Amino acid sequence: MHQMRGAYYHPMADRLGQILGVTALAVMDRLRAGVAAGAAIGEVEAGAVVHVQAWPGGSVGDLAGVVGLSQPATVRLVDRLVDQGLLRREAGRDRRTVALVVTEAGSRAADAVLAARAEVLAPLLAELSGSERATLERLLGQVAAGLAADRPGAVRVCRLCDRDACTSGPGCPLEHTTRARR
Repeated sequence: MHQMRGAYYHPMADRLGQILGVTALAVMDRLRAGVAAGAAIGEVEAGAVVHVQAWPGGSVGDLAGVVGLSQPATVRLVDRLVDQGLLRREAGRDRRTVALVVTEAGSRAADAVLAARAEVLAPLLAELSGSERATLERLLGQVAAGLAADRPGAVRVCRLCDRDACTSGPGCPLEHTTRARR
C-alpha cells in the first residue's frame, strides 16, 4: 500500500520521476535563457524560425499547431517575424494560403537558436562516458518516442530540434517528424 502524500500522489512519482522532472525543468530554464541570449529572440519566435527553416512552405495554420498559439496569435507572430526580417510570405498551395519561408536573417537566427541550444546541452552531457551517453541516448529515445501520438504533436515536441543531429544516428525517435510533409 502506498502512503498518500497529498491529493496528487501517484505511484510512478518515485525518485526517478522526481529526478526526471527536476532535470526537465532545469534544462528548459537553461534553454530559454540560452536561446534568449544567443539568438536575441523569444522562445516562441525561436520555435517558429527553427520550424520554418526545417519545413519551409508551411502555412500559418501549420505553424500555429507547432508553436501552440491560436490562429490570430500566430498571424501576429508571423507579422512580427516578417517585420523583423526573419520570415517571408510567399504564394501558398492555393489562393487562400500563404507559404512561410525563412529569410537569410531568419536562417541565421535559426542557426543561432540551435547553436545556443547545443551550448546549453553540451556541458550537461560532458561528464558522461561514451557508454553512458549511448545508454542515456537509448533510454531518452524511448521516452521521447512516447511524447507524441501523432505527427502534429511530434512536430510541436521537435520545434527546437536540430534535425541534422537527430537524424544522423539510428533515426529520430519521433520518425514521423522526418517524413515529407505532403
